Amino acid sequence: MATARLNRNNRLPPEVTRILYVRNLPFNISAEEMYEIFGRFGAVRQIRQGSNKETRGTAYVVYEDIYDAKTAVEHLSGFNVANRYLIVLYYNHNKHSKKLSTKDKEEELLKMQEKYGVDAEQHPQKPKSKSAA
Repeated sequence: MATARLNRNNRLPPEVTRILYVRNLPFNISAEEMYEIFGRFGAVRQIRQGSNKETRGTAYVVYEDIYDAKTAVEHLSGFNVANRYLIVLYYNHNKHSKKLSTKDKEEELLKMQEKYGVDAEQHPQKPKSKSAA
């Protein structure tokens, strides 16, 4: 922490955030153990551990200070916990957001075309005439 505080005047790379994405955690690690490991590098605001089949062994760690998060990444990447080497990365929203399937993208595109009155070739659609009753 002391080294990070001395380097506060240095400019950080754009990928550095207060939020860390941690992979390869032991499935049975407790919240207390997580706070103990990550709290050594600064004040931790929140830890969210994966709980379902796809997210087990992962967690998001949110630090109060971006420099503490940077120090944690530098020291905990490759750290051995219960014979598992941690993978600690900066959280990247674009990378972690769910990717839409092609079918979902096509459906979204059709809805937008209808909403804005544009056909598939980007020409305005003719207004539908209402027939007299």
